[in-house]
Amino acid sequence: MKEMKILSPTGILGYGFPRASFEKGMAMKPDAIAVDAGSTDPGPYYLGAGVSFTDRASVKRDLEILINGALENHIPLLVGTAGGSGADVHLKWCLDIVGEITGGRDVKVAYISAEVSKEKAVSAFEKNELTPLAAVPVITSGDIKDATRIVAQMGNAPFIKALDEGADIVIAGRAYDPAVFAALPIKAGYDPGLSLHMGKILECACIAATPGSGSDCMMGCIGKDYFTVFPLNEKRKCTELSVAAHTLYEKSDPYMLHGPDGVIDLKESSFEQLDEISVRVRGTKFIPAAKPMVKLEGARKAGYRTVSIAGTRDPVMTGSIDSILDAVREAAESNFAGAIKGYDLSFKVYGKNGVMGELEPVRQTASHELGIIIDAVAATQDEANTICSFARSTLLHYGYPGRISTAGNLAFPYSPSDFKAGAVYEFCIYHLMPYEEGMFKVKWMGDDYES
Repeated sequence: MKEMKILSPTGILGYGFPRASFEKGMAMKPDAIAVDAGSTDPGPYYLGAGVSFTDRASVKRDLEILINGALENHIPLLVGTAGGSGADVHLKWCLDIVGEITGGRDVKVAYISAEVSKEKAVSAFEKNELTPLAAVPVITSGDIKDATRIVAQMGNAPFIKALDEGADIVIAGRAYDPAVFAALPIKAGYDPGLSLHMGKILECACIAATPGSGSDCMMGCIGKDYFTVFPLNEKRKCTELSVAAHTLYEKSDPYMLHGPDGVIDLKESSFEQLDEISVRVRGTKFIPAAKPMVKLEGARKAGYRTVSIAGTRDPVMTGSIDSILDAVREAAESNFAGAIKGYDLSFKVYGKNGVMGELEPVRQTASHELGIIIDAVAATQDEANTICSFARSTLLHYGYPGRISTAGNLAFPYSPSDFKAGAVYEFCIYHLMPYEEGMFKVKWMGDDYES
């Protein structure tokens, strides 16, 4: 079989990439350009609020280069998880940008919705068809109804259908990250295990290289019984270690990588350094699912947030910070007992355990200064403002043992000191649901959608 080349320009659409790297990749005559445009890594806010975590101007810059490159070279461009979270509002946001770029050109743009209705999700729940992923709490039908948006993670089939129907550009909602890269090779008859494994490496572009970067281009070449990956920037290289390590990226099982259509079996995978920059992979297998499943992601509003940022370098305060913050919490509880219910007041102390919280193994800090984020979440913005304001002023003037200064305990880098962060969202659905034929429909810009 002739090698097929898939160009991955960037780790996330909108993260950018050097034009020189992209042009070097295009000179190698790739068969497709594919890019992942989203993730759950930034948290539930973007799905719940219906906004993108990537900047519109940055996404448009990337798309303009990718679309022009694809059309000039008569190869398809595939985008997965459009708009960052892949709901319909995110899909439309991305399609609007595509429409601005393509203008009046004769381009076949397919789009694929990944949004799932609450009614469908509730029906699956009532039939006991929803399976929670690890560490996910038990849900009720009420949790599903509370969701502002629910998406399902599509696999390869919708992309292949769009390509079969002649799409020049495919813009998809929430998608399994490797699927957007594996679709064309699988359609062409290449091994699905190797295709998906290659997609797993390409999904984050040069993060799988060394030095790693999510903002640079990577090429994947697949043959009959292997695939090869290499970066397109001379400053980077792929190594056996970097590619093997990225194979395990964001996975709990080192051998079996689960997806919507089945499992990537890595038990016999091998990694070979071909040259200074390239790694070849063989032996990966695909085990089709007896019952294909899709992952549902749903987010709901959990309240409103106000934060205040401050610092201290008083050695007496830094040494007693835990007891001081406990006292501030108790003061807030006493002051607002019966008046404000159900709020959450937390403190993130950087220089002590701000990153890992209670999981931090270093129990005693040697920091000479601490950064403190006061974080208040309540049912309304006004209540969050009130709790944050009270905690900030109480901590500022709290009279702890050994305190010398009477002017205040904290240094504030900003005025105003309190920031209204707005609505807070949380994941309320993180479950598997059986896949149904026709769940992800291919539609076309110009027929039933206008940008």
